[in-house]
Amino acid sequence: MQLIFVHIFCCDTNFVFCCKIDSEPMDINKDSTPYEFPSSDLMVLEGHTSEVFSCAWSPEGSLLASASRDCTARIWTIGDGPCNSTIRRRAPNVLVLKSLESQTNETDDLVTTLNWNSEGTLLATGSHEGKVRMWNRYGELVKNLDNHSCPIFGLKWNKMGDYLLSGSVDRTAVVWNVISGKPKQQFEFPSVVIDVDWQNNDSFAVSLTGGMIYICKVGENRPVKRFSGHENDVNAVNWDPSGSLLASCSDDATVKIWSMKQDVCLHDFREHSEITYTIKWSPTGAGTSNPNQPLLLASGSFDATVKIWNVKQGRLLQSLNRHRGPVFSVAFSPNGKYLASGSADKCMHIWSVKE
Repeated sequence: MQLIFVHIFCCDTNFVFCCKIDSEPMDINKDSTPYEFPSSDLMVLEGHTSEVFSCAWSPEGSLLASASRDCTARIWTIGDGPCNSTIRRRAPNVLVLKSLESQTNETDDLVTTLNWNSEGTLLATGSHEGKVRMWNRYGELVKNLDNHSCPIFGLKWNKMGDYLLSGSVDRTAVVWNVISGKPKQQFEFPSVVIDVDWQNNDSFAVSLTGGMIYICKVGENRPVKRFSGHENDVNAVNWDPSGSLLASCSDDATVKIWSMKQDVCLHDFREHSEITYTIKWSPTGAGTSNPNQPLLLASGSFDATVKIWNVKQGRLLQSLNRHRGPVFSVAFSPNGKYLASGSADKCMHIWSVKE
């Protein structure tokens, strides 16, 4: 049986939880009673001494990286297969990634974000002090990338793995040459960079405080396109699997869909009533490993709802209303059949997309 692992993190806990769900249809809990995962399907990763900000699976799914306020990142070896009793009796192997500055207590350099390259051989971390660091999968520091002067909140590898993109509160985004460890190009913007995402190996989107979105290309001195329409900070940008549609969400409570072929948004979804904080495309549709399933977009909001959109039809498919607090995280399973959501209400829900 194929197994799908889901992670969720909470900003007020020091633990990382790994839960297993079967790829076969599962019983849907339709009442309000919380579902408790069997102990054999739950692994608790302990070690962080402060809030866990972010988690990321390596591409093959055997390693889980976590970033924390405790000034460390960690790489946990999870392995394949169920979290059975044998695994639970043996503490998971963990590599603690700690900068030399933090080791000598010269700085409080908390780790804000992280991202694996497409091969799973390198992990990039961004810090509150504006440092970008590259580590190999064995926890060894490969390069220090030092160009930002403020916290880094956006960090992404391109698919080829030759460029690393970082966005900072210092109002800049830097494209790093991975081989040399030097900036390939630096882009300056009129306000704080909140999020970044690659469209392809050379072009990327940047979201800013104030509501603007810029599309930039390596080698071009000016942005190749600007999207305006949001009325407040843009919290996240995310390209669909084909790189043709860009989704954005904002403090203005909207979700918008953009195309490089026009200046105004294709869709302006206004069904959320409060800040929209997170968005994720499904791994489905043309060019994915699930081509026969429709392309969907999920959004999480401070109104405590998760909404699923059919972007091709331009309409809301479902509003998922189980949470009782702001939704900070959503993630589709690799086969697109399930959606996980995590909230300030200290709950994680796993939804059947079909139902």
